[in-house]
Amino acid sequence: MENHTLGPDLLLLEGLQVTSQASILAFILLFLIYVFVMLSNIALMVLITLEPSLHQPMYLLFCNLGANDALGVSAIVPRLLSDMLTSSPRRLISYSSCAFQAFCAHVYASASHTVLMIMAFDRYMAICNPLRYPSIMTGRMVLKLSVWAWATVLLMVLVLVGLSVRLSRCRGFIANPFCDNASLFKLSCEDVMINNIYGLGYTVVLLGSSLGTITLTYLHIAVVCLRSWTRTGTRNSQALQTCATHLILYIIMFMSGGIIIILHRFPELSDSRKMASIMFHVVPPAMNAVIYGLQIKAIRQKLLILFIRNR
Repeated sequence: MENHTLGPDLLLLEGLQVTSQASILAFILLFLIYVFVMLSNIALMVLITLEPSLHQPMYLLFCNLGANDALGVSAIVPRLLSDMLTSSPRRLISYSSCAFQAFCAHVYASASHTVLMIMAFDRYMAICNPLRYPSIMTGRMVLKLSVWAWATVLLMVLVLVGLSVRLSRCRGFIANPFCDNASLFKLSCEDVMINNIYGLGYTVVLLGSSLGTITLTYLHIAVVCLRSWTRTGTRNSQALQTCATHLILYIIMFMSGGIIIILHRFPELSDSRKMASIMFHVVPPAMNAVIYGLQIKAIRQKLLILFIRNR
């Protein structure tokens, strides 16, 4: 299968490997998750856009997270659902479509880090510099931070996927449920040392800057909150709640991606890695909307008001 070529621009995709008995349940579950992620994230983004009282940096930055979640789940789930309705020998995908899917998948994974980094910066400014916060976190600053988060990711992923696309191909089988960068350069028989070096550097820079930023930011926030609590005997419950929400989102995303990286070191667990890679694209997006929608009081109140009005 690995040495089988179907044509100059056609690849055979492994897809999601499940038994015939479990395929119906897996299809229904994936479909329901996809619908929930799209509806919940789009609904929250529309609510934030239309409600003037929610035009605050924290909620506007969350729109970046919702858009990224919609991109991540749309990058792989529709194709997975389609492949589950198709027999294995007919799961064909064009090379250009495969490269585009890999590009979108890596943009989602990378933007999850950069978007949460700028959201952490927003929380840091709101809690540690509350008097300067309105003058610093203006609409212009929110736009600049959002552009930085997406532009950096698009450039890094473009180089990542571009290094794989430049390689000639001697194989036509994608041994993965969906296309990613590793699947692309594994199609080649050329030397992929440059791909491995850039991929390793890309991962170290992204994860290192993400983990470092989140750790330093929240350590500083914890110190400021502890000092304030010790001095005044009161604590900012709303600030702590929003910080806890953001930190929970980051931990879910980081652990989901970390499991995939760890499983890459164990070839005998390739099936578990493939399942984990699918979960990375569906679990965090589903959790983000639930956690933000239910934990942030302002959003919860607006949703309740809309529900009462509709009743």
